[in-house]
Amino acid sequence: MTISFKLKVIILTMLVTLLLGGCSRADKGISNDVLYGRTTASLSRSMPMADMRESADFSYNEAVVIHDSIRTEEGINETQAAGLTNSERKLIRRAFMRIRVENLSEADASVSDLMKKYSAYSASTIVEENSRHYSLRVPAPRYDDFLAETGGMGRLLHKSENTDDVTLRYYDLEGRLEMKRTLLRTFQSYLTRARTIEEILSVESRIAELQYDIEGTAVQLRHLSNSIDYATIDLYLLGPVAVSQKQNETLGERIKQLFGSFGNFLSTTLLVIIGIIIFGIPILILGVLLFWLLFGRVGLLRKLWGVVKGKEQ
Repeated sequence: MTISFKLKVIILTMLVTLLLGGCSRADKGISNDVLYGRTTASLSRSMPMADMRESADFSYNEAVVIHDSIRTEEGINETQAAGLTNSERKLIRRAFMRIRVENLSEADASVSDLMKKYSAYSASTIVEENSRHYSLRVPAPRYDDFLAETGGMGRLLHKSENTDDVTLRYYDLEGRLEMKRTLLRTFQSYLTRARTIEEILSVESRIAELQYDIEGTAVQLRHLSNSIDYATIDLYLLGPVAVSQKQNETLGERIKQLFGSFGNFLSTTLLVIIGIIIFGIPILILGVLLFWLLFGRVGLLRKLWGVVKGKEQ
């Protein structure tokens, strides 16, 4: 009886030990092999992307492989995108317009009124002497109405539109961002269960990388969303064409200009003659006087030359 009781105690102790050991290994949940990325290739495609977005209950093995391969995954394929309705598609729309207006000041006021009416804004404005350039951002649902009213501001010289379908890119970024946030929460939960320094450092490295990726992907998605939500209209306003003055001159005005030109010629000639009289005659008199003193009847130079010759003889 005593031996039987002892056997029971030994067997019970062994069962408890085995049970505790199994629980300990299951609790740990993160082996060194997994922490250093030594996972099998079969896990890389064990769960489709759509299923992974719906659940955050990943094993650490799956989370590591998903994190390593997430850059090669796509949110939706072309077949799925083709089935989307027009309202679900993500489009970037842009227009270029060049308009001739009669009054630039009135056109400026009209543009300001349109921006208030349609909740638009000008990303940039260039003002020149006889032209204006606006880079207008218009809410996408009101783009067509804004464009129609803008075209009525004057004489349309040029208009072009283009549309860029970014549906695949948008949903791909959106899916990647959602997946990375889910993985971040998963790794953060593993951090509380890490038991060694190596495990903690490995999980923290994954968390830091995911946070950096999430920030970059979120910025891309915000920029893309802004381009989708607000269409761009490059509007060039040109003032009236400057008319040449000669085209409006009458015959009488041209004859008047002819006589005016002749009068200018006479006045210039008269000024030359007066200049000659005022400055030329005194210069001439002075020249004659010098000649008379030096070479004429007085002949100072001549007499001086005779004195010099006499001394030499």
